[in-house]
Amino acid sequence: MIDRRSFIAASIATMLVAGGTAAKSQRQPQPQTFDYGPAKLDIYAPAGAKNLPVVFFVHGGTWQFGKRSQVGAKPAFLLANGFCFVSIDYRMLPEAEVATQAGDVEKAYAYVRANIAKHGGDPDRIVGMGHSAGCHLIALTGMRGGLPGVAGLILDDSRAYDLAALEKSGGMIRAYARVFADPSQWAALSPASYVDGRKHPPTFIAYSRADGREEQSTAFAKRLRATGTAVTLFDGSAYTHMSINRDFGEDGDALTAAALAFLKSTVA
Repeated sequence: MIDRRSFIAASIATMLVAGGTAAKSQRQPQPQTFDYGPAKLDIYAPAGAKNLPVVFFVHGGTWQFGKRSQVGAKPAFLLANGFCFVSIDYRMLPEAEVATQAGDVEKAYAYVRANIAKHGGDPDRIVGMGHSAGCHLIALTGMRGGLPGVAGLILDDSRAYDLAALEKSGGMIRAYARVFADPSQWAALSPASYVDGRKHPPTFIAYSRADGREEQSTAFAKRLRATGTAVTLFDGSAYTHMSINRDFGEDGDALTAAALAFLKSTVA
């Protein structure tokens, strides 16, 4: 278990300050935008990039809202630390149900894997990352094998890992009940359903102090570890559900330090 205090070790802090200072001292990088079929995605890459690891990001918004441009300091920070960064749009409810959204994520990933080398990224060193609804979609597609070759996963604050268990514990709040209205689909849309004994890519799981996040994240981490999957569980109880995403890439942010260490160990 990693908590907010114990992770601010001198070596990580030094690495973060260097990266964060570089990110803040430069102008926010501008992406190139591409149409991958169902929607568009943005690719951020340093000038002259070659064979860099890639972070593939899926935004949140209760499966109904959000857009690929809502990335905060992530692109500048990650580019300053030797990564390419990709942020995608996907079709929203009510136009597209969650199963369709997961398919969009997989199509976007396939496009990136086929084309990222042209922009200086390494298609064999892609880490999927998502917040909130995007966290659920990355977990779902990553666990079911829809992101072939993915090197790792960063799951940032969801409780939609096991929908049947969520209902049983009383956590199927109104917003979730509207999105996951059909119980017959819960198994197919639950990332936990695909943790079936296979070893999965290294996974970083963070949770905020929002209701149910710690319990569901801890249970999912335990289930993954039982398969032999390497799991980092980050105690983000100092964060709200929004700040755990918004603060990523900011100077001195503990989650950023922990996630960067995970990235470096996974795809460096």
